[in-house]
Amino acid sequence: MNQLIYLDNAATTALHPEVFQRMQPYFTEIYGNPSSIYSFSGKAKKAIEEARCEVAAFLGAKENEIYFTGGGSESDNWAIKATAFAYRNKGNHIITSKIEHHAVLHTCEYLEKLGFEVSYIDVDEDGVIKLEELKAAIRPTTILISVMFANNEIGTIQPIKEIGEIAKEHKILFHTDAVQAYGHLPIDVNEMNIDMLSASGHKINGPKGVGIMYLRNGVRMGSFVHGGAQERNRRAGTHNTPGIVGFGAATKLAKETMEERAEYEKNLRDYLMERVMKEIPYVKLNGHSTLRLPNNANFSFRFIEGESLLIMLDQKGICASSGSACTSGSLDPSHVLLSIGLPHEIAHGSLRITLSKETTREEIDFVVEELKKIIERLRSMSPLYDDFLKEQSQK
Repeated sequence: MNQLIYLDNAATTALHPEVFQRMQPYFTEIYGNPSSIYSFSGKAKKAIEEARCEVAAFLGAKENEIYFTGGGSESDNWAIKATAFAYRNKGNHIITSKIEHHAVLHTCEYLEKLGFEVSYIDVDEDGVIKLEELKAAIRPTTILISVMFANNEIGTIQPIKEIGEIAKEHKILFHTDAVQAYGHLPIDVNEMNIDMLSASGHKINGPKGVGIMYLRNGVRMGSFVHGGAQERNRRAGTHNTPGIVGFGAATKLAKETMEERAEYEKNLRDYLMERVMKEIPYVKLNGHSTLRLPNNANFSFRFIEGESLLIMLDQKGICASSGSACTSGSLDPSHVLLSIGLPHEIAHGSLRITLSKETTREEIDFVVEELKKIIERLRSMSPLYDDFLKEQSQK
């Protein structure tokens, strides 16, 4: 197979042709600044508001609760920092989980340096947050709970509705990083008692560099970017009109195709997981077996190093990852895999495969066959594997 096989859709997705078509005029024809008052710019402003409506419809939110940002990481930073600063007279305690994206974890670490206190809740071996531990962590000074909707590495879906109920019962604000879940899973912010939600365009076949923050009306929140009156005085900066239009178009398309797409990806994912688990020895599936994103499969292969595996897959035209793209330069094992109880040596041998509607069964068969060869080759060079086989033969 002499073609690219792209299996890293959790890192980013291809821009859908229909989304690109919707965006094109706003680069070259309708290029006016939407904040200007003349009618030419009014066309750009109207397009932004249409996109806002498309996002609100997907989330079950009001249009004036949707704010456009530069991406998911910015939205996470805004939700957590602005809540901390706006509610510090009430308290200084934040609760999150140990498997959050670094946009959340690093933001919390930053706030700790400013005197805020953060509780990092454990997850079980499948990556599901421990609700009893979450409840026990609540204090009179707790102002925010931030738990991701679905994990970006192992795909586990969190009990968001239950967490929302806990937060509401204790009158605590609830934020969820929904970057991986948005457009892939049904989300109703009212039914789930979500006060703030972050999402990003490039995870749903939309453009890079644009995201949203859902902010429930009534939540006290200051600006994150200062310098202008855009986004109802809460996020300064000239609107990225093509990006916002693309986000709206991608949301609309994702909503229309979500059920069919999820079923297709889930069936293909289950086929992949079944073949890998049956045909490759000493492998572990990471994440919940069923409560996971429909396109996510994450494995740990014993006695190999993940970076070597990725390089050899790349030589075969296969794009995959060992975890979050935001930490691809790190030599440390995934904090997510360590949090679900994997030892360092096994966490180092992880592989994340994330599918799309364009992925075929033929491609999956090719990947599995190549995986078998590559892992056998890498293990043949491992002294640890050699020692393991000797021990096994003596039993």
